[in-house]
Amino acid sequence: MGVSNRLGMKKFLDYQPNQGMLMPAYLSDWLPADHEIHFISEAVDQLDLSAIERAYSGGGRPAYDPRMMVKVLFYAYRLGVRSSRQIERLLYENIPMRVLAGNQQPDHWTINQFRRRHQEALAQLFKQTVLLAAHAGLVGLSHVAIDGTKVKANASRHSAMSYGRMEEAERRLEAEIQAYLKGAAEEDVREDQELGDRRGNELPPQLKEAKKRLEAIRKAKGQLEAEARAKEEERRAAAEREGKRPRRPQGEGKPKARTQYNFTDPDSRIMKASDGFVQGYNAQLAVDAKAQIIVAADLTNRAADAPHLPGVVEQIQANCGSLPREMSADAGYYSEANVLELERRGIEGFIPPEKIRHMHWRTAKAPRGRIPKNLDRRGRMMRKLSTKRGKARYKLRQTTVEPVIGQMKWNRNFRQLLRRGLTAARLSWLFECAVHNLLKVASAMRARKLAIA
Repeated sequence: MGVSNRLGMKKFLDYQPNQGMLMPAYLSDWLPADHEIHFISEAVDQLDLSAIERAYSGGGRPAYDPRMMVKVLFYAYRLGVRSSRQIERLLYENIPMRVLAGNQQPDHWTINQFRRRHQEALAQLFKQTVLLAAHAGLVGLSHVAIDGTKVKANASRHSAMSYGRMEEAERRLEAEIQAYLKGAAEEDVREDQELGDRRGNELPPQLKEAKKRLEAIRKAKGQLEAEARAKEEERRAAAEREGKRPRRPQGEGKPKARTQYNFTDPDSRIMKASDGFVQGYNAQLAVDAKAQIIVAADLTNRAADAPHLPGVVEQIQANCGSLPREMSADAGYYSEANVLELERRGIEGFIPPEKIRHMHWRTAKAPRGRIPKNLDRRGRMMRKLSTKRGKARYKLRQTTVEPVIGQMKWNRNFRQLLRRGLTAARLSWLFECAVHNLLKVASAMRARKLAIA
């Protein structure tokens, strides 16, 4: 080793990192005063977490402060991180996360158990974030846009089977098992000496597995058949509400042969998304145009959007205490029943009866003169959307609900649900919406502070 290298190594070994360097006295001083983490923390402090805190009222104290755990989850989701192991890593490596957690590092098991144990309470925070945003003046209810997005379930499409294939597999497995049992009965005398005290009709390992598959298939068939009957009853009730004659049921409530069932997450469905078909759920959200606050949200396994509109309107009323003056949605939400529902509630709707291409806004000419008396609701809606005002109101969707979906899916990496089953998936989606709203509130708080400063 040369002289210069030895001198360099000596300087390195003699270097004391604490000499002449002082660490901040408070964790909050690790970050600038206008860092977003301070405002996220302040926003969470305005939430009522009593539903979570009550879970620890039986005696003793939780290992970690529940409010700190909630803050950690909010910021992790803000960073697009949902894996409990990755969140644990952030608690060591990410300075804002360490500040938020008070330099505590709960392990991934603790984080995951906290999230599972309080999934309902965390989902209920969504409504609180709507009220918090409204109190901050971020909700106007002048115009609300509704849309749906297909979200991948925690399941593979390859673990699905159609109803038609189930019927074929059921017949094949049943025949395979019965054939073995028949053969066993015929050879019972000959096998008695060989088998000893065991039953002569015991299934071999491969047929025991076949019996398990048969039981699983029959259970899946029963669920699909029950759902088909429920849908038929719903269609009949909807037809009666609209004064129409119920259409004749096909197959007496029997599912179509192509109806799918997923054995990993039976509640999920194969749905058409913008980038192809996915095994997933239909996530609904209604966004206020003033500051992109989500004022209503839901998640179901129904692929069609139109049936969700009445429930979304009800939830807006429940969350905000009043209804919007206007509501826009794409053609997937159009039905005469939905238009009537909006009219009944005093909401002006902007919902095209058919898909409107982007070129429509450039080429369609505004109608002139009085509205023809013979126009039905579809015609009136298309005429209104062709006016200058109608185009402007409908195009609000492009700056209201569509950017929010982009922020959630691309900025915060929400591409797939972690939990399986409709209930758990819905609760997860509501918390995602709560995260979005709280970040909007925190951003508004930060902007106001900077403006004052």
